[in-house]
Amino acid sequence: MSKRIIIAGGGTGGHIFPAIAIANALKKKDPSIEILFVGAKGKMEMEKVPQAGYKIEGLDIAGFNRSSLIKNIGLPFKLVKSFLQVRRIFNQFRPDAAIGVGGYSSFPVLKTAQTKGIKTFIHESNSFAGKSNIMLGKKATRVFTGTDGMEKFFPADKIRVTGNPVRVAITRANVSREEGIKFFGLDPQKKTLFVVGGSLGARSVNEAIGAGLDELLGAGLQLIWQTGKPYAATAKEIVKGKTGVWVNEFITQMEFAYAAADIVVARSGAMTVAELCVARKPVVFVPYPFAAEDHQTVNAQQLVNKKAAMKVKDNEVMQVLVATTIGLAKDEARQLEMKTNIAALAITNADEVVADEILKLI
Repeated sequence: MSKRIIIAGGGTGGHIFPAIAIANALKKKDPSIEILFVGAKGKMEMEKVPQAGYKIEGLDIAGFNRSSLIKNIGLPFKLVKSFLQVRRIFNQFRPDAAIGVGGYSSFPVLKTAQTKGIKTFIHESNSFAGKSNIMLGKKATRVFTGTDGMEKFFPADKIRVTGNPVRVAITRANVSREEGIKFFGLDPQKKTLFVVGGSLGARSVNEAIGAGLDELLGAGLQLIWQTGKPYAATAKEIVKGKTGVWVNEFITQMEFAYAAADIVVARSGAMTVAELCVARKPVVFVPYPFAAEDHQTVNAQQLVNKKAAMKVKDNEVMQVLVATTIGLAKDEARQLEMKTNIAALAITNADEVVADEILKLI
């Protein structure tokens, strides 16, 4: 009898890509496994999961809106509706296990599984656990974490520190710097700055780069700039007539961007951090200050403490980001130190470790 597994979660690339990496590892170890994803309608997973070759069911669910309380009025109804939708999915699919990777849809799926006595697994990528994961962790079969020191959030006997599953395209990438530079149509003689704001973009970072673009180009740098959707049109307007800048809302083949980059400016979501460790790049982090429990600052600080990265606060980004980046580009010794230290933190087989443990227990 083939095993059936539901994988729930999403909202951002930081949840979706590890989920797909885990699914791929499970399939590789047991090709007979049936996998069904559950996500939130209208979110990124509804597009990215089918692209990866998996079926996904969408729930009518939204998260708690921290900035506008009025928008939370319909939340209880959406939650009830999503639980009914999950019950229907469970009755049809009859899963042997449910895996939650964080994001709105994780909660109703794992809660339903726990109520039915079905084994549940959580992957918590951040160094500061999300509220729903903390609630679900008490009854979970196993909790896989990206970092150590998570006993303050989960029962110690359930934790396995696995690191964060990084896309195979990045862990197995053998793209040379030359190929990366060529892919973006840039100059192999120049130092390349890669600016990435996570899958949804980063407004403050984009605005600082937009304002300081001439200064960056004047310092001899060239840019690969992933803006995210909201800022793409503005950025394309800013770079008109300028050479040495490649700009787009999203990069599907990240391995080329990492290969081309000499230094990186990025948000510090857990998956971005994990990818940069694997790619071994000197990075200036700008933590997103409104992430739940400010976990991006915690993620970045862990690397700063190990001299593996630099950090600029979001509210100082307009004043110091460009100068900090140019300073780092000129400091070869600092770049080398950061590369060496960040490489030591790389984990390339987290997806396989998670898959092995799940298959052992179901």
